[in-house]
Amino acid sequence: MLAFLGAIICIIASVHPAGTAAPAAAADNDSAAAALLPAADKGLGALHGPAEALASAGPRLPGGPPLFSRFVCTPLSTECPATGTGSAAGSAAGPEELLALRSAAAQLRRTALEQKERIRMDQETIRELTGKLSRCEGGLRSPPAAAPPAAAAGLRAAPRPGTMGHPPDEPPAVRELEEAVRTLQDRIDRIEQELPARTNGSAPTAPALARDALHTKMEQLEEQLLSKILTLQKERQAASTDHSQQQHNIEKELNSLQNRVTELEHGPLGYSPPDAFKVTIPVQNNYMYARMKKSLPELYAFTICMWLKSKALAGIGTPFSYSVPSQANEIVLLEWGSNPLELLINDKVAQLPLSLKDKAWHHVCVAWTTRDGKWSAYQDGEQRGAGENLASWHSIRPQGVLILGQEQDTLGGRFDATQAFVGELAQFGVWDHMLAPAEILALANCTSHLQGNVIQWDDQAVEVFGGASKAGFAACEEGRKA
Repeated sequence: MLAFLGAIICIIASVHPAGTAAPAAAADNDSAAAALLPAADKGLGALHGPAEALASAGPRLPGGPPLFSRFVCTPLSTECPATGTGSAAGSAAGPEELLALRSAAAQLRRTALEQKERIRMDQETIRELTGKLSRCEGGLRSPPAAAPPAAAAGLRAAPRPGTMGHPPDEPPAVRELEEAVRTLQDRIDRIEQELPARTNGSAPTAPALARDALHTKMEQLEEQLLSKILTLQKERQAASTDHSQQQHNIEKELNSLQNRVTELEHGPLGYSPPDAFKVTIPVQNNYMYARMKKSLPELYAFTICMWLKSKALAGIGTPFSYSVPSQANEIVLLEWGSNPLELLINDKVAQLPLSLKDKAWHHVCVAWTTRDGKWSAYQDGEQRGAGENLASWHSIRPQGVLILGQEQDTLGGRFDATQAFVGELAQFGVWDHMLAPAEILALANCTSHLQGNVIQWDDQAVEVFGGASKAGFAACEEGRKA
C-alpha cells in the first residue's frame, strides 16, 4: 500500500502545471512519465497511450504547452526515491492491502444496493399514499388515480444526501422519506375523520333529507310521549275519582253509623218535619263540611236564605260556596279574617254591611239578578245593603257543587282551614228569583214556611262529612231563646 501511495505521489510531483515553462520541461515530464511506466507492461501502454498522447489530452494555455498530464494511478513495482522504504516490505504488504480494499469496495457496493432498494420501496409507498390522499381529498367522487406526474417527478427529483452538492455527512434520504410518509399518514387520518361530513356534503339533498327524517322521528316520539302523558293523566284522574268516591262512601257510612249510635244512645230525634234540623261544625278545619246532593240549574237571578250562628273569634268564614268546573268562585258568601262579609259571583265581589259575630242566631238572605248586576243583603228580615254592577249579565252556570261550611278552591275540594265556618246552619234554601222584602221578613219572623223552589232544606238532601253532625232544630224557638 505504501508503494502504491508513493508511486502516485511521484507521478504528481513529476507532472505539475507551469504557465511559463519551456518545452524542455514538458519533454522532461513526458520522459519522466515514460520512465515510471513499467517497460514489461506493454498492455498498459496500449491502454493509456504514449506520453505525448497523455500530455496532449490535458488543457493548454493559448499558444502554450499543456498545463498538466492525465494522471495514471497504476500500482508500480518501483519505489519513489524519497520514500526510504524497501521494495520487499511494499511488495509484502501489497496483496493484503488490496484484499482489504476490495472487501471494503464490495461492502460499499452492497450497502449502496440496499440503500437503492430501500429508496425504491419508499418511493412506491409514497406513490401509493399519494394516490390514496388524492382519492380522499376528491371525496370519493372519482376512481383512484395515479400520483400526479409532477408530484412523482418532484419526489424522484428531490436531492439526496451525499449527492448533487449535499454534504456527505447530512442525514440519509431515508430519514426524509420517513418524515414525508408520516406527514402524509397524518393528513390521511385527518381526512378520513372528516370523510362522513364530506360524503354527506357531496349530495346536495342529503342534509335536508336527514333533517326531515329526524324531524319526523322527533314528531313521532313527541306524539307517543303526549299519548303516554294523556293516558297517565286519565289514569290518575280515574284513580283520584275512585279514591274520592271511596272516601265519600266511607264517610257516608261512618256518618250513618254515628247517627245510628246517637239514636240508640239518646232515643229517636226530637223532630218530625224533614226541615227541622241543623248542621253543626264544631271545629275550624279543612275536612268538616256539609254537601247538598242537588246542584243548581242555570240561573239569571237567585235568592239564598239561611239561619246561622257563628262561633268564630274573627271572621265567620264561609257559610256556603258554589263551584263549577270552569269557576271555583261562582257563588260564595265569605268573611275571612278582619275583612268584611263579601258576596262573590263569578269571582266578582260586593261587600255586605252585615254583622254576624255576636255568636247568636241570625237570619241572612242575599238576592241577585243578572240584569245590571243588582244585589241586596238582609239580616234578620231587614235590608242592610244593596248595589249593582255585580257580574252584570252573567248567568249562574249549572252542574256545580254546593258546599256548606268550606270555601272551594277547586270543584268540590281543596279547602282552606282559615276560611272554614265554625258554628251551626239551618233552613238553607235557594230560589230562582229575587224574593220580595216582605217575603224575606216573613221568613225571618217565622210567619211563613216558604221553601226554596230550587233547593229545599231536607234531611235527605244534605250529607255531612269529617265529623260535622246533624241535630234537631226549631228555628223560631232557638231564635227566641237567643
